[in-house]
Amino acid sequence: MRLECFPTKPNPPQLVPGRPERDWMDSFAARHPYRCLPLTMANTTGWELLCPFGFEAEWNGGLDAAAIRFRPLEAGTALDHLVVSHFTHGVITFHVGWLFRTPPGWALRASGSPNRFKHGIAPLEGLVETDWLPYPFTMNWRFTAPGRVRFEKDEPFCFIQPVQHHKIEAFEPVGAPLSTDSDLSRQYEMWKEVRGDFNNRIADGDPAAMKQAWQRYYFRGEFPDAGEARPEGHVNKRRLSALPEADTPPAGEPAPMVRLDAPVLDYRGGDGAGGPRKP
Repeated sequence: MRLECFPTKPNPPQLVPGRPERDWMDSFAARHPYRCLPLTMANTTGWELLCPFGFEAEWNGGLDAAAIRFRPLEAGTALDHLVVSHFTHGVITFHVGWLFRTPPGWALRASGSPNRFKHGIAPLEGLVETDWLPYPFTMNWRFTAPGRVRFEKDEPFCFIQPVQHHKIEAFEPVGAPLSTDSDLSRQYEMWKEVRGDFNNRIADGDPAAMKQAWQRYYFRGEFPDAGEARPEGHVNKRRLSALPEADTPPAGEPAPMVRLDAPVLDYRGGDGAGGPRKP
């Protein structure tokens, strides 16, 4: 399984594995949101494209291209090769700088980074058939109201995630009473009882519960019934392969490929030496 990355211009935006950290999660007392495994897994299940420089964009509410004005944060920076007002109507367009190729049946979902918010502007999402497309897509954001927004250097402007888009059509929603699955119903009732008791003890200031702080069943991949074997395939940390910046070829030359299935290194570089290890 390979994600082929072909640069379409010199020095394309840096491509990095999704990172778990979010400023708003850091600002919580005891960083509580990081206890929510679905949040951190969503944050890291894909790759980010980073702004090569900072800029501001201001929309006056008009519907033409001139209604959005751009200003680089550093003088002399050319913006038009990265961001423009192409679709008008308060939409700014990023050129991703890459042409991606996925295996047959796999598309790329292009969106903003999960659980990362930006006041005054929102990312538009798209599903792109990158298993055949011979040209790149763009990443677009739309202002939610007239005003000014700012993208910092190395801030992610696009998040890509491989999706087997044809197979989703095979799913058929089917409703059924919980009682039709006796084991699932039993586990659910046990979870409700254990969860309710724990929350009550927290509310009452029980020292043991306060010390425990939170239950870790989902994080650890455990059932409320301690006698049940842990589920196979449970994951509580995602490590995607990186495309080392030093290995990015000039535009038009063959590109290195990122394996979709290889937990080779984490986003910090893996070896603690300040740079990524090569697979």
